[in-house]
Amino acid sequence: RTPPKTQAALLEAMQERHVSVGRTRHTLPDPFFVLATQNPIELEGTYPLPEAQLDRFLFKVVVDYPEARAERQMLVNARHGLQTKRQDLTALKPLLTVPEVLQARQQVRAVTVADALIDYLLALVQKTRQHPDFALGASPRCAVAWLQASKAHAWINGRDYTTPDDIKAIALPLLRHRLILQPEAQLDGLQVEAIIQSVFGQVAVPR
Repeated sequence: RTPPKTQAALLEAMQERHVSVGRTRHTLPDPFFVLATQNPIELEGTYPLPEAQLDRFLFKVVVDYPEARAERQMLVNARHGLQTKRQDLTALKPLLTVPEVLQARQQVRAVTVADALIDYLLALVQKTRQHPDFALGASPRCAVAWLQASKAHAWINGRDYTTPDDIKAIALPLLRHRLILQPEAQLDGLQVEAIIQSVFGQVAVPR
């Protein structure tokens, strides 16, 4: 629900990694990232984010209803008087320190990406731009983010090299907020996620 002026300030933080107050510029700490929530139902009083700003979010993660078991546990907790808003967050212990996060980044940068995978990724990006159901395909910024996220996915899975499966694994959260459907495709009820899957079937996987 942030107005355009606030959105512009966030855009500066996300792109330039600093914020400005008057003529004073404040550099943001590293690591730094922006999280935002979006309610897809109620849009009254909100200001839609422009495509250029959406493109600066790495992932769009869809949070669906909880599973029945988890929701039942929520009800049991509520029955016993548990109120999450009153929990003592100071008791939480961090899983990683800042130096460990920065070290992990260095290790991700060292993950190998073969030339054939670069060509594969580029072909996928170009296919989204050529697809008749997309009014807006993947941007160059999206291509770079896709490559970096694929390397991170490989590293998380204990490998120092990237595979086509890494590129596919993070495609939906990385692309779903960046690709804009044609009005005709929206009227036909097509879903971005389904078209993304069809794009993979149109590009040969390197061996």
